Amino acid sequence: MMESLRIVFMGTPDFAVPSLRKLHQAGHTIAAVLTQPDKQRGRGKQVTFSPVKELAVSLGIPVFQPVKMKEEETIETIRQYHPDVIIVIAYGKILPKEILDIPRYGCLNVHGSILPKYRGAAPIQWAIHDGEERSGVTIMKLDEGMDTGDILATAEVVLAPDETTGSLFDKLASLGADRLLDILADLPAFLQHAVKQDESQATYTSKIDKDMAHIDWHEDAVSIERLMRMLNPQPGAFTLFEGKRLKIWRGMITSGTEAEPGTIIAVSKKHFTVQTGKDALMITEVQPESRKRMAAGQFLQGVSMVEGMQL
Repeated sequence: MMESLRIVFMGTPDFAVPSLRKLHQAGHTIAAVLTQPDKQRGRGKQVTFSPVKELAVSLGIPVFQPVKMKEEETIETIRQYHPDVIIVIAYGKILPKEILDIPRYGCLNVHGSILPKYRGAAPIQWAIHDGEERSGVTIMKLDEGMDTGDILATAEVVLAPDETTGSLFDKLASLGADRLLDILADLPAFLQHAVKQDESQATYTSKIDKDMAHIDWHEDAVSIERLMRMLNPQPGAFTLFEGKRLKIWRGMITSGTEAEPGTIIAVSKKHFTVQTGKDALMITEVQPESRKRMAAGQFLQGVSMVEGMQL
């Protein structure tokens, strides 16, 4: 069992929060937290902190928000924290070699897939999109490549049939935090037995493009249902109903008819069914434009939807 480590933590979104919290609770010294610069959101241009900064401030940990990682001032500031290890989780910036070489144990990353599959920006979303039965986390030692570092450990989860990006994010964030603590308890041993990635098995994920969110009803029901779960909670898959956006949050695959894709083929008090390129989707949760998410039955009470209408 190692003694408490001196850590510089780099992270930005909710995915990194459980790890930061558990590292602090475990008694490690968090010398500083690096996170993306604050952003202005909404019509009022209100400045908002990242989830990681919010937690760091509440714990009294110094926060550093550099704009560029290659600037000498940034590198020297990190060097002055004298970290034993740098933990990087969904930070959002590539670290130059000058930073990778600062800590005596290097820089560790928690990645939301079983590498080398699903390298890149959106591994959790694409696992949902592709209908994977399993996913997980990889703890690796960072090098200068994109998720190419040596693997220290992995941990897997089985995806639920209705798994969304949001629910899988939560599972993997917690799983990654627990596995990270296991590794830090005996870090030299894990580093000694790190395994190189098999480059022949590597796959890469692209960022989520908002253009993907517009449902193409000519796709088969399986693909559309996965897309809905992939884009839940952000940005949400949508269609057009009576000229306005209607986000489709949940649906069940069911048998279809010979109707044109996008045709409403059944309407009941609790749901409506849409024909797709193959099979159909029984829609159970929606979100009308400028309104909150709601059960399809509630939505149907306020609109005139009948069989034969086209989305």
